[in-house]
Amino acid sequence: MTAGSTSPRPSSRSAQGRPKRGALLPTVIAVVVLIALFVGFTQVYTDVLWFEQLGYLRVFVTRNLSVIALFVVSALIVAALMFLSMWLAHRSRPRDGAVSDTMAKYQQALDPVRKVVMAAVPIIFGLFAASTVASQWKTVLLFFNQEPFGQTDPQFHLDLGFYVFTLPFLRLVIGFLVTALLLAGVAGLLMHYVYGGIRIHERGLTTTRSARVQLGSIVAAFLALQAVNFWLDRYATLIKGSGKWTGALYTDVNAVIPTKGILAVAAILVAVLFVVAGFIGRWKLPVIGVAMLVVVAVVAGGLYPWAVQRFQVTPTEQALENEYIQRNITMTRQAYGLDKTEVTPYDATTETEKGALRQDTETTSNIRLLDPNVVSSAFAQLQQFRPYYQFPEMLNVDRYDIDGQTQDTVIAPRELNTDQIQGWYNKSVVYTHGYGVVAAYGSRVQADGKPEFMQAGIPSKGQISDDYEPRIYFGEKSPEYSVVGGAEGDAPLELDRPQTNEGDAADAKTTFSGDGGPNVGNLFNKLSYSIKFQSTDMLLSDAVRPESQILYDRNPRERVEKVAPYLTVDGKPYPAVVDNKVVWIVDAYTTAESYPYSTPSVLQDATKDTQTAQGATAALPADRVNYIRNSVKATVNAYDGSVELYAWDDQDPVLKSWQKVFPSTVKPYSQMSADLMKHVRYPEDMFKVQRELLNRYHVTDANSFYANDDVWSVPNDPTQQNRDVPQPPYYLSMRMPGEKKANFSLTSSFIPQQNESGNTRNVMYGFLSANADAGTGKAGEKSPEYGKLRLLELPRSSSVPGPGQAQNNFNSNTAVSNELNILRQGASEVINGNLLTLPAGDGMLYVQPVYVQSSGDAAYPTLRKVLVGFGEKVGYAPTLDGALDQVFGGQSGATTDKGAGISEKAADAAQGGGGEKQDGDKASPSPSASQPSRSASLQEALDSANKAMKDSDQAMKDGDWTKYGEAQDRLKRAVEDAMAQEGQSK
Repeated sequence: MTAGSTSPRPSSRSAQGRPKRGALLPTVIAVVVLIALFVGFTQVYTDVLWFEQLGYLRVFVTRNLSVIALFVVSALIVAALMFLSMWLAHRSRPRDGAVSDTMAKYQQALDPVRKVVMAAVPIIFGLFAASTVASQWKTVLLFFNQEPFGQTDPQFHLDLGFYVFTLPFLRLVIGFLVTALLLAGVAGLLMHYVYGGIRIHERGLTTTRSARVQLGSIVAAFLALQAVNFWLDRYATLIKGSGKWTGALYTDVNAVIPTKGILAVAAILVAVLFVVAGFIGRWKLPVIGVAMLVVVAVVAGGLYPWAVQRFQVTPTEQALENEYIQRNITMTRQAYGLDKTEVTPYDATTETEKGALRQDTETTSNIRLLDPNVVSSAFAQLQQFRPYYQFPEMLNVDRYDIDGQTQDTVIAPRELNTDQIQGWYNKSVVYTHGYGVVAAYGSRVQADGKPEFMQAGIPSKGQISDDYEPRIYFGEKSPEYSVVGGAEGDAPLELDRPQTNEGDAADAKTTFSGDGGPNVGNLFNKLSYSIKFQSTDMLLSDAVRPESQILYDRNPRERVEKVAPYLTVDGKPYPAVVDNKVVWIVDAYTTAESYPYSTPSVLQDATKDTQTAQGATAALPADRVNYIRNSVKATVNAYDGSVELYAWDDQDPVLKSWQKVFPSTVKPYSQMSADLMKHVRYPEDMFKVQRELLNRYHVTDANSFYANDDVWSVPNDPTQQNRDVPQPPYYLSMRMPGEKKANFSLTSSFIPQQNESGNTRNVMYGFLSANADAGTGKAGEKSPEYGKLRLLELPRSSSVPGPGQAQNNFNSNTAVSNELNILRQGASEVINGNLLTLPAGDGMLYVQPVYVQSSGDAAYPTLRKVLVGFGEKVGYAPTLDGALDQVFGGQSGATTDKGAGISEKAADAAQGGGGEKQDGDKASPSPSASQPSRSASLQEALDSANKAMKDSDQAMKDGDWTKYGEAQDRLKRAVEDAMAQEGQSK
């Protein structure tokens, strides 16, 4: 009884415990799923808040609905075709049960889960296939909203919009349908095989009529799609790049295009044979048809074009390809905006004479001596004021009207240095913004070589504006996010700027008053953003007040990319003070990859230079394009982050198509203010793509292009140790030969194509300038000269030094080398600034500022000398005027800026070398190879110093430390003598 009465109890407890354990797991899974869904929802919800606050919610909705719609529709198509194929195969299965034992086992295993399999497998494959189609949402939207180009191709005479919009869409649809049919065919084939519709036995293969009809129809549909593909391949020859030149060439036009048409017709005929065979059960004709189709594809599609190319084209290639090469030249130049380039022969001289620069006053008075790639640390040391501020590594070049004259300006925003800020409260609540812009004259410096600022200080004061909004909440170095704002009367929490009164120990505080981000004050929004940024501090901190806003996605470039995902954004936004506020001006491009006969470019490669290599400028994506337009100018308000898009090239069909997709998001450029128009400039990345194409496409004659005997290169940057990277283009105010006045321009040089051995002559072949002045002084009015490309072509027998040769002339000049070695004494570093190239004096003038930076943590570069080159002659002086005079016979005739150089006494004092600062002091010129002007005693001291250094090096190599010590003593005395003579020469 005891055993009998007690034995059921454990069983009862076990039975009660199992349901509890069984209920726990589903509960945990449900909770995890709900949490994951809520986290996903918060990501979407916060995006909606961001776009809605910025006024671009329609972009977010349209894009995501398009992606979702494409995903769902394509997934349903694939799933429906697969399910239909499997369902038909199962429905028409043989009922006689005459299947092998193996198949019977498969059926028994499949039958219990057949409905699940027939539903799950199509859905899974449908989701995979749909993800590819959904990623092509741009192609689909452009097709349904396309605008005609109003120009036809030279082969089929179709509007270019067919190639840019329609052809990519049709290829996408055909590729998708082929994939869907293949999946459906495989699914139906397996189902027929498992359920006996297809049987394999010793006598061969037998099929049921329904299996034949179904599979025959699928093969026929597949062949019909291939026929469409063959037909579209005819048009695709116009954008193919497998030959020497992009586009349909002689073989394509006379062999490939006709045979593709034949293959299309043949594929349709074979498709019909498969349909008929499916019903009558005779496969001989369709099999023969497939074999013939393969033979035709190999012979007509491969061997015949090869034979035409090998035996007809190759022996007389130039004559036969001439027409098609000309098409490639014409269409490529149109696609990249090169077709209106104004080419001027320029027989540049290398000989100098007195007064040669008298006619180039507008150029020489604006020569920029301040290198934006070098002087960032000078801006930091002189204008940073607090360790929590910083300036970008590369500053920006713009222009401002000062006292009625346009001045080239090096400008930068004073942004936050988040690396110096610790703690969530400080990073997110206190340190929220930078303060003010700092601008310096590009063509002048102070007497001691420091930048001469036109806008500086805290509060920001200067000649640009004393009354603008200086706070930089949105910039390239802004924090990831900041919680700002509050109700009227709330205590300010944000650090604004350092106090200027001596009695004020604490820094000033402020409260953001703009509309810059979504509200984060209510509990749900606070929770959502806490999840988004994975911050419990945001959820718990009392600094997040009911009226608080959250600012994020603050980089101007990324901000424009987000509100206009169809644009490619230039790598270098730049700040400007416009209408008493700081705005970031951002250039953006529309591109295409299927413009007929146009040679493609890889954006990342075409825009690579020393600035992108060093990370100072963002690199463009590695997209392959063959059409580009600077269609949009965007602005991002540095205070509230508002984004405005302006249709700059309002005739661009690609942009007009996108405007139909996202109406009212892009404004006409006629709404741009006059002040904004003054600061719009020609974009760097567009220019770099164009100059890369001009290396070959400056040639417009097909015969010369075929010969490939006049190919150019963009010179490598000679100021860098790694000289395998192209020289960046430079913004300069200058007057091109033949122009009536100076313009703010973007410039670049060309030299002969360089071979791997590096023995090619580094001489000047071309000089390209893009007019970057957009404004006319009136709101919404674009200068007709803006964007005009002017190319100076030098004779191919040119002996004008290229940038590399000019830099070598500077480096190899004995007098220059000696004095640079003196400047390097005391662990000082000599920094060569950007090498500027200017057409002046009927030749090419090179100007390079030389900076000296002493050792120490707080050191920064200051201008110390100016190098000038013209032909083989070199000038080297503390002032631009002095260096020019050395080169041009003692009197160049140039008019230079009053501060275009330094007083060496003031520079010595600043470097700790003694002397007294004297503004406007004009130093004596330095010795040069072309025009010696120093006293003999000074030259002797320099020569002695040079010899002592050589003796020191030799003694060190020989290990003779006695001679080394003697040489060092002589070097010290020679340097002292040179410095003394330098002081006496003033």
